[in-house]
Amino acid sequence: MAPSNENKTLKDCFWLAPLHGITYYYYRNILFQHSAGMEKVITPFFPAHLFDKLNVKKWIDLSKENNPYLPVIPQLMGNNPQAMVDTSLALHDLLGFQKVNWNVGCPMNQIVRKQRGCGLMPFSETIESVVKVITQKTNISFSVKLRLGLKDPKEGLEIIKILNNYPIDSVIIHPRLGVQQYDGSVDLDRFEKMYQISQHPVIYNGDIIDIESFQKLKARFPEINEWMIGRGILRNPFLVEELQKGERLSQSERFERFFKFYTALKESYFLLRGDQAALPKLKELWKYMATFFNLSDAQLKRLLQMNDVKEFEEAVSRQLLVFSC
Repeated sequence: MAPSNENKTLKDCFWLAPLHGITYYYYRNILFQHSAGMEKVITPFFPAHLFDKLNVKKWIDLSKENNPYLPVIPQLMGNNPQAMVDTSLALHDLLGFQKVNWNVGCPMNQIVRKQRGCGLMPFSETIESVVKVITQKTNISFSVKLRLGLKDPKEGLEIIKILNNYPIDSVIIHPRLGVQQYDGSVDLDRFEKMYQISQHPVIYNGDIIDIESFQKLKARFPEINEWMIGRGILRNPFLVEELQKGERLSQSERFERFFKFYTALKESYFLLRGDQAALPKLKELWKYMATFFNLSDAQLKRLLQMNDVKEFEEAVSRQLLVFSC
């Protein structure tokens, strides 16, 4: 969308991206206790169902009790128009949600094969049928999260043209094809083509990992002021603060704050799941946090090969000690 000149003066707004299996309330709450700057949150996806198949008791990630810091926007995964309507209405009527996001961008093979997530992008008729009934049968503010396409960037352009015909809230665009997963570079030229023809606000999502990468994006797209960050936050929980200040935190502050963050996060996971069940979740996080500590591939591999909680935590403690020096 071609924004007005007033948008250039708006402050940057940062969103926490949904990362399936990771950014649930027990991660988000610790993050928000120990870092600042994030303003909006989309939850990891959950499936849309017809009304008689809904199980609201499973929606623990959405409860107000589990989200005391920032309100969240639920993300739905599905391709059945009536199921999308029924689930959206239940979110509104039972839990009071005014906004819903639709995942049309997940590149995981098991999702794509079922024509969900990014697997929907070649099927523009299905996408239009969902958007049409959602906007006609509900009063929910509806947004869509996309990629450039599954295999062909023409898919994204076609979908943007369809979305322009409906009163949706915004479009979140990750500038990769689904077949890329998270490999290779983002394609900013293709993103720009989608952005330019969109008549809805566009939120940029993809490869914001440090101050330099963010400033390059801002220089190229000065009208955009909403940014979604996922893996960059997992690598550096204080990234948004650094982006807002335009400078990196000192090494001593980074260590002191990360130590408190990780200690609270570990305790939260252990309390929720038990030590041994929490270990795979902590390993998954260390695949990202290794960047924060500049771990080599060999160091990370040794850490991930550990299956004893005590051994793992001792290795982590040694790494924290090295980082603090």
